[in-house]
Amino acid sequence: MKINHSQFVFAREYRGMNQTELAKKVIGLSQSNLSKFEKGLEVLSEEVIRNIVHVLDFPLAFFEKRICNDVDSAHYRSRSSITKRIRVQLESNNKLLGYLVDRLNESVDFPDFSLISLDVEDYTPEYIAGYTRKLLGLKRDEAVIDIFYLLESSGIVVIEFDAISDKFDGVSFKTDNGIPIIIINKNFSNDRKRFSLAHELGHLLMHIIGDFPIPSYRNEKEKENEANRFAAEFLMPAQDIEKSLHGLRLSYLASLKKYWHTSKQSIIRRAKDLNCIDSERARYFMIELSRMGERKHEKTLVNIDKPVIFKNAYELHKEELNYTDEELGKAFSLPNDIIKKYLNFSDSAKLKIVM
Repeated sequence: MKINHSQFVFAREYRGMNQTELAKKVIGLSQSNLSKFEKGLEVLSEEVIRNIVHVLDFPLAFFEKRICNDVDSAHYRSRSSITKRIRVQLESNNKLLGYLVDRLNESVDFPDFSLISLDVEDYTPEYIAGYTRKLLGLKRDEAVIDIFYLLESSGIVVIEFDAISDKFDGVSFKTDNGIPIIIINKNFSNDRKRFSLAHELGHLLMHIIGDFPIPSYRNEKEKENEANRFAAEFLMPAQDIEKSLHGLRLSYLASLKKYWHTSKQSIIRRAKDLNCIDSERARYFMIELSRMGERKHEKTLVNIDKPVIFKNAYELHKEELNYTDEELGKAFSLPNDIIKKYLNFSDSAKLKIVM
């Protein structure tokens, strides 16, 4: 049996176990030996390996694969408040979703990626956002309405995920097979989802897809700032929203939110960033939103569409290729609980089979 040691780390972390916890569940295995084994420095007997596989409850074939899906730009609302265990589980979930996208893509033809990445060393995030809007056919003063559709029709697979932490907003990366993917927390309000999607689109175009060299001075904080600037311009183009933000009043926020489909708080920040209001006025607006109980849950609601590509790919496998969930698990070398967790949809599929 040719095994990949990193897959044992993957499966263990997905099951939410540290090395000590796993070692206690496997007869004849110590934490020290497990640590060396996962680093490829120790050889374990086939019996012990089978016992590990049994405890982790993954098919043996899973441990012969190599799943990387490097995810280094996860966007957390408050990174410092997330425990290491939760962060590791979130990363495992993201990597598994990327793996599932690659496996589904083997039989289903996803839309080709049609957007263009630009280097922030040569162009500002605002310019890149405006250029991307043009590629998407958005008019200058047009709000981004069907944002899931726009991204997916451009060749980005978008997945809403029931995250285990409300501190997780979203993540973007290329799968091992090079498919651009965005994963966002499905439990948030529609306006927050929109900003998260636009933020992750900015990461894809400026930091991931183009493989541009990023100078050391543009650290993680700076890249987050660039993605926020991209998102603000993508959703609320300065040239067209600015005239509505001079003399901004609290009573204007609801109508502005309904038009641009963005949160009241993001509109306030946009007004401040564009020097339409000063910091004191922005602080006043935020205090008033708190007083009205709208800092966490704004009363004015906006609609949002739904992602379909990932869901439709699964349905096509079921309805057109006649796979059962058990057969998909065997084909993808995954346990049934993962198939049920991530591939639980009911809408019909409209994708094309790869011949």
